[in-house]
Amino acid sequence: MLDRSAQLATRYVRTHEAARLLGISPRTLEKYRCHGSGPTFRKLGGRVVYAVGDLEAWADQAACRSTSDPRYAEARAAGHAHR
Repeated sequence: MLDRSAQLATRYVRTHEAARLLGISPRTLEKYRCHGSGPTFRKLGGRVVYAVGDLEAWADQAACRSTSDPRYAEARAAGHAHR
């Protein structure tokens, strides 16, 4: 379990900033959230926030070296899920 100081040091961003960091539209990020295919989020009060580390981890899951990478088809399919 993380110590309390590490938890307090976590940087959270709202949907528009998270989308900007990922290079996608806020609407796309909202759709991913509804369908469960996006990064982990938290609901604090009435606001949706994302930990920057969670955004980085989610983006890293889609990392591929080429279109022949076995994970490429899976990463591509995740981006087109629930259209």
